[in-house]
Amino acid sequence: MNSHSFLASGDQQNHLHPFALNINASREQEANGRDESSVGDGYLRSRALTMAQQGQYIAAIELLNQLIARHPLNAVDYNNRGLIYFQSGETEKALCDYNTALELNPKLASAYNNRANYYAACGKLEEALEDYDRALDLNPGHVRAWINRGITFRDLGQYEEAVEDFEAALLFGELEGHIIAERGRTYHLWGDWNCAIADYRRALTYLPSYGSNKGEPSFRLRLQVENWLDELLHPHYLRW
Repeated sequence: MNSHSFLASGDQQNHLHPFALNINASREQEANGRDESSVGDGYLRSRALTMAQQGQYIAAIELLNQLIARHPLNAVDYNNRGLIYFQSGETEKALCDYNTALELNPKLASAYNNRANYYAACGKLEEALEDYDRALDLNPGHVRAWINRGITFRDLGQYEEAVEDFEAALLFGELEGHIIAERGRTYHLWGDWNCAIADYRRALTYLPSYGSNKGEPSFRLRLQVENWLDELLHPHYLRW
């Protein structure tokens, strides 16, 4: 999963935050009924998600700017815009939006997860753990937070805690290929190569094959898992 939703080099870049924007209106807005404004808001959120998935970050941010102008107290829109800022490389703007979202709604679990991903990317692993903990306290079913916290434990060399988090994440029946791949990587770094090989092979049965879109994070993860597996099955011989 290369943690940062898009694959980069290094384990610390594996934190999951693919685009999973909340395209629903806030509860307060939903209570207003299905008026014309609410329909328009839903369309803008859906369109912003589509554009973000296509890499059209500027256009997606412009749509969220419109939503924020309409509803300046809606934490979800700040969180969504922060996620797009992060994906586009504007990390400080992302942090600002995550902080604003949490000021408006201190119980928004996804904003804690997203802000934790920011901290992890900056190497602030202890701060990241604190935010993943908050996300999971608020929403114990937040699978991405379980995965991301496991990756952070692994980056800290706390392999046992990492494996426990991946196993907890598996209980929810989502993202199995990603979870098993990350657990395998943890066993690999921990020195348990038999378990690592078993997990890598199992993960490949879940991850998309070569007929899939090469830009998909799951496909890129497949390539990474194949490389990790090759490291164990075909180690390079030392040259004296």
